[in-house]
Amino acid sequence: MKRFLLLMIGLNCWTVQAWCQPGSRGELAALQDSLVKLGYIMYNEPSEPDRLDANFTFVKTLVSALKIPHSYSFGFDSLNMVSILTAPDDRFRIFSWHIQLNDGSYLYYGAIQLNTPDGTLKLYPLLDKTYEIENPEESVTSADNWYGAQYYRMIPLGKDYILLGWKGHTPGLTQKVIDVLQLTDGGARLGKAVFGSTETQRHTRMIYRYSKQASMYMDYDSAEHRIVLDHLAPAEVQYEQQYEHYGPDMTYDAWQLGEGRLEFVSDIPLINPPSPLDDGYNDPKNIKSHPKSGFAGQ
Repeated sequence: MKRFLLLMIGLNCWTVQAWCQPGSRGELAALQDSLVKLGYIMYNEPSEPDRLDANFTFVKTLVSALKIPHSYSFGFDSLNMVSILTAPDDRFRIFSWHIQLNDGSYLYYGAIQLNTPDGTLKLYPLLDKTYEIENPEESVTSADNWYGAQYYRMIPLGKDYILLGWKGHTPGLTQKVIDVLQLTDGGARLGKAVFGSTETQRHTRMIYRYSKQASMYMDYDSAEHRIVLDHLAPAEVQYEQQYEHYGPDMTYDAWQLGEGRLEFVSDIPLINPPSPLDDGYNDPKNIKSHPKSGFAGQ
């Protein structure tokens, strides 16, 4: 309960939509230095309470930085522990990161900062409710009911945005997620039924589950306008549906981008199979595994 209250207090700091206070690039740089030190503790401190305390302060400090006028133009290039993705149309950027708990599970944090004409702050907090979403594959959620993930790629799809994310989940299970972000006048919505195959017509996001000991490739092929991914299969037939035993089987599938939809293509040929270096987030002790805009090698 204490951990939950601390988490909720910290996340409430995101619920800010206010006029920015006077500031400067020097202030942003100074706050970034503080964030870097806190981020190191978040990923390297053995004590879970200390990691959570550092994250609580990190959230408050980042909000303070974002309140500074025209903070959107500040890149936060030193925050290697946070993924920061800017929309292709420069309409917004999205921050996301995670904290690993001692029991092998994860907490996710994030926010969407809009690019406002006058430089004032407009922020949509992303509040991780992973364990409260009963059917995430078929749910459309709001920003305050987020199926948390750390995003490493953003792809335009009509007026919407495809998000590719990594999601450490349990001591034995990792996930990759294809989500769909919609921005409306009322806020942010995540999930949309755009996945065109017989088995996924009702899916609003794709969730791929596999062994934490494995690496799954999933990334955007801009030349072919498709998302290429490892095909996952159990190590043995008796492990069917036991995803802790799943991993790549050396074949590849794809989601082909079309007019506002994704069409599934199975067993695609790849002359040069992609590198699995994208799974660097599995090691929260290695700060170099957490580049701000994607996985190592991408």
